[in-house]
Amino acid sequence: MMRQTRWTIGLVALAVLLVSGPISLEAQEIGVTAEDPVLLTSCGQSPGPTFVRLFLGRLGLDFELVERATAQDLISRQQAGNPYKSVIILTGASLKGMGAAGVSMREELIRTEALIAEAKRQGMTIIGAHVEGMDRRAQAAAPGDNSDELSIDAVMPNAHVMVVRQDGDEDRRFSILSETTGVPLILFERNMEMGDAFGKVFRK
Repeated sequence: MMRQTRWTIGLVALAVLLVSGPISLEAQEIGVTAEDPVLLTSCGQSPGPTFVRLFLGRLGLDFELVERATAQDLISRQQAGNPYKSVIILTGASLKGMGAAGVSMREELIRTEALIAEAKRQGMTIIGAHVEGMDRRAQAAAPGDNSDELSIDAVMPNAHVMVVRQDGDEDRRFSILSETTGVPLILFERNMEMGDAFGKVFRK
Protein backbone atom coordinates (compact mmCIF):
# COMPACT_ATOMS: atom_id res chain seq x y z
CA MET A 1 0.00 0.00 0.00
CA MET A 2 2.84 2.37 0.92
CA ARG A 3 4.63 1.62 -2.35
CA GLN A 4 1.45 2.33 -4.34
CA THR A 5 0.96 5.64 -2.49
CA ARG A 6 4.52 6.74 -3.26
CA TRP A 7 4.03 5.78 -6.90
CA THR A 8 0.83 7.87 -7.06
CA ILE A 9 2.54 10.86 -5.44
CA GLY A 10 5.40 10.55 -7.91
CA LEU A 11 3.02 10.57 -10.87
CA VAL A 12 1.19 13.60 -9.52
CA ALA A 13 4.47 15.46 -9.01
CA LEU A 14 5.58 14.63 -12.53
CA ALA A 15 2.27 15.81 -13.95
CA VAL A 16 2.55 19.12 -12.09
CA LEU A 17 6.08 19.60 -13.39
CA LEU A 18 5.05 18.94 -16.97
CA VAL A 19 2.13 21.33 -16.73
CA SER A 20 4.01 24.11 -14.98
CA GLY A 21 6.98 23.99 -17.35
CA PRO A 22 10.45 25.33 -16.52
CA ILE A 23 11.20 26.54 -13.00
CA SER A 24 10.51 30.27 -12.73
CA LEU A 25 13.43 32.66 -12.69
CA GLU A 26 12.40 33.80 -9.22
CA ALA A 27 12.93 30.27 -7.94
CA GLN A 28 16.47 30.03 -9.25
CA GLU A 29 19.21 30.82 -6.76
CA ILE A 30 22.23 32.10 -8.65
CA GLY A 31 24.22 33.51 -5.73
CA VAL A 32 25.19 36.63 -7.71
CA THR A 33 23.93 40.17 -7.24
CA ALA A 34 25.06 42.78 -9.76
CA GLU A 35 24.86 46.55 -9.31
CA ASP A 36 24.87 49.55 -11.60
CA PRO A 37 26.41 51.57 -13.23
CA VAL A 38 26.66 48.95 -15.96
CA LEU A 39 28.85 48.82 -19.05
CA LEU A 40 27.12 47.03 -21.93
CA THR A 41 29.27 45.77 -24.79
CA SER A 42 29.87 42.77 -27.05
CA CYS A 43 32.53 40.35 -28.16
CA GLY A 44 32.06 39.90 -31.88
CA GLN A 45 30.01 43.00 -32.74
CA SER A 46 26.66 41.20 -32.87
CA PRO A 47 23.45 43.27 -32.57
CA GLY A 48 22.73 41.64 -29.20
CA PRO A 49 23.48 44.78 -27.12
CA THR A 50 20.79 46.68 -29.02
CA PHE A 51 18.19 44.20 -27.78
CA VAL A 52 19.50 44.11 -24.23
CA ARG A 53 19.61 47.90 -23.80
CA LEU A 54 15.81 48.07 -24.09
CA PHE A 55 15.32 45.74 -21.14
CA LEU A 56 18.02 47.37 -19.02
CA GLY A 57 16.22 50.67 -19.55
CA ARG A 58 12.93 49.15 -18.44
CA LEU A 59 14.62 47.88 -15.29
CA GLY A 60 15.68 51.44 -14.52
CA LEU A 61 19.39 50.61 -14.52
CA ASP A 62 22.13 53.16 -15.01
CA PHE A 63 24.00 51.76 -18.00
CA GLU A 64 26.12 52.78 -20.96
CA LEU A 65 26.39 50.95 -24.28
CA VAL A 66 29.91 51.05 -25.73
CA GLU A 67 30.18 48.85 -28.81
CA ARG A 68 33.96 48.36 -28.60
CA ALA A 69 34.57 48.94 -24.92
CA THR A 70 38.18 48.67 -23.81
CA ALA A 71 40.02 48.23 -20.53
CA GLN A 72 40.84 51.93 -20.71
CA ASP A 73 37.13 52.77 -20.62
CA LEU A 74 36.92 51.02 -17.25
CA ILE A 75 40.06 52.72 -16.00
CA SER A 76 38.86 56.16 -17.08
CA ARG A 77 35.55 55.76 -15.24
CA GLN A 78 37.34 54.59 -12.13
CA GLN A 79 39.73 57.54 -12.23
CA ALA A 80 36.77 59.90 -12.68
CA GLY A 81 35.33 58.60 -9.41
CA ASN A 82 32.28 56.93 -10.95
CA PRO A 83 33.42 53.39 -11.75
CA TYR A 84 31.27 50.78 -13.42
CA LYS A 85 30.22 48.10 -10.99
CA SER A 86 29.12 45.53 -13.59
CA VAL A 87 29.79 44.70 -17.20
CA ILE A 88 27.52 42.78 -19.56
CA ILE A 89 29.33 41.23 -22.52
CA LEU A 90 27.18 39.87 -25.33
CA THR A 91 28.64 36.90 -27.16
CA GLY A 92 27.91 36.13 -30.79
CA ALA A 93 30.02 37.17 -33.74
CA SER A 94 28.66 39.14 -36.68
CA LEU A 95 30.99 39.30 -39.67
CA LYS A 96 28.88 42.17 -40.98
CA GLY A 97 29.22 44.02 -37.69
CA MET A 98 32.96 43.43 -37.48
CA GLY A 99 33.33 44.49 -41.10
CA ALA A 100 31.51 47.75 -40.41
CA ALA A 101 33.71 48.36 -37.36
CA GLY A 102 36.85 47.45 -39.32
CA VAL A 103 38.00 44.81 -36.87
CA SER A 104 38.84 41.12 -37.03
CA MET A 105 37.75 38.36 -34.67
CA ARG A 106 41.31 38.17 -33.37
CA GLU A 107 41.19 41.86 -32.45
CA GLU A 108 37.83 41.36 -30.75
CA LEU A 109 39.23 38.53 -28.65
CA ILE A 110 42.29 40.53 -27.62
CA ARG A 111 40.12 43.52 -26.67
CA THR A 112 37.71 41.34 -24.71
CA GLU A 113 40.49 39.55 -22.84
CA ALA A 114 41.95 42.88 -21.68
CA LEU A 115 38.47 44.19 -20.78
CA ILE A 116 37.71 41.15 -18.63
CA ALA A 117 41.11 41.32 -16.93
CA GLU A 118 40.52 44.94 -15.93
CA ALA A 119 36.96 44.21 -14.82
CA LYS A 120 38.29 41.48 -12.55
CA ARG A 121 41.01 43.79 -11.23
CA GLN A 122 38.34 46.32 -10.25
CA GLY A 123 36.14 43.66 -8.67
CA MET A 124 33.28 44.17 -11.13
CA THR A 125 30.50 41.66 -11.70
CA ILE A 126 30.90 40.13 -15.17
CA ILE A 127 27.74 38.95 -16.91
CA GLY A 128 28.06 36.91 -20.09
CA ALA A 129 24.98 36.87 -22.29
CA HIS A 130 23.85 35.18 -25.49
CA VAL A 131 20.40 36.44 -26.47
CA GLU A 132 20.05 35.65 -30.16
CA GLY A 133 19.52 31.91 -29.94
CA MET A 134 20.85 29.20 -32.20
CA ASP A 135 20.30 31.38 -35.27
CA ARG A 136 23.24 33.58 -34.29
CA ARG A 137 25.42 30.56 -33.58
CA ALA A 138 24.56 29.06 -36.97
CA GLN A 139 25.23 32.20 -39.03
CA ALA A 140 28.65 31.38 -40.40
CA ALA A 141 30.05 33.08 -43.48
CA ALA A 142 31.67 29.86 -44.64
CA PRO A 143 31.94 26.22 -43.56
CA GLY A 144 34.23 25.94 -40.59
CA ASP A 145 33.78 29.53 -39.39
CA ASN A 146 33.73 29.30 -35.59
CA SER A 147 33.82 33.02 -34.73
CA ASP A 148 30.69 32.80 -32.62
CA GLU A 149 32.01 29.90 -30.60
CA LEU A 150 35.29 31.72 -30.05
CA SER A 151 33.40 34.67 -28.57
CA ILE A 152 31.53 32.31 -26.23
CA ASP A 153 34.77 30.69 -25.07
CA ALA A 154 36.35 34.10 -24.46
CA VAL A 155 33.55 35.39 -22.24
CA MET A 156 31.43 32.73 -20.58
CA PRO A 157 34.04 30.82 -18.51
CA ASN A 158 35.21 34.19 -17.14
CA ALA A 159 31.75 35.43 -16.18
CA HIS A 160 30.14 35.40 -12.75
CA VAL A 161 26.79 34.48 -14.31
CA MET A 162 25.44 33.64 -17.78
CA VAL A 163 22.13 34.83 -19.24
CA VAL A 164 21.14 32.82 -22.31
CA ARG A 165 18.06 32.45 -24.50
CA GLN A 166 17.05 28.84 -24.16
CA ASP A 167 17.03 27.92 -27.86
CA GLY A 168 20.71 28.89 -28.00
CA ASP A 169 21.39 26.03 -25.59
CA GLU A 170 19.82 23.31 -27.74
CA ASP A 171 23.13 21.43 -27.82
CA ARG A 172 23.70 22.16 -24.11
CA ARG A 173 26.69 24.33 -24.98
CA PHE A 174 26.03 26.72 -22.09
CA SER A 175 24.70 24.07 -19.72
CA ILE A 176 27.92 22.11 -20.08
CA LEU A 177 29.97 25.27 -19.54
CA SER A 178 27.99 25.95 -16.38
CA GLU A 179 28.49 22.40 -15.12
CA THR A 180 32.23 22.37 -15.80
CA THR A 181 33.08 25.91 -14.65
CA GLY A 182 30.51 26.44 -11.90
CA VAL A 183 29.27 29.66 -13.51
CA PRO A 184 25.52 29.97 -12.79
CA LEU A 185 23.26 29.87 -15.85
CA ILE A 186 19.93 31.65 -16.26
CA LEU A 187 17.90 30.50 -19.25
CA PHE A 188 14.93 32.42 -20.62
CA GLU A 189 12.57 31.10 -23.26
CA ARG A 190 11.15 34.15 -25.07
CA ASN A 191 12.54 37.61 -25.77
CA MET A 192 9.86 39.16 -23.58
CA GLU A 193 11.36 37.26 -20.62
CA MET A 194 14.80 38.81 -21.09
CA GLY A 195 14.02 41.59 -18.64
CA ASP A 196 13.08 39.05 -15.97
CA ALA A 197 16.37 37.22 -16.56
CA PHE A 198 18.52 40.31 -16.10
CA GLY A 199 16.23 41.45 -13.29
CA LYS A 200 17.18 38.27 -11.42
CA VAL A 201 20.84 39.23 -11.63
CA PHE A 202 20.27 42.83 -10.55
CA ARG A 203 17.54 41.90 -8.03
CA LYS A 204 15.01 44.11 -9.83
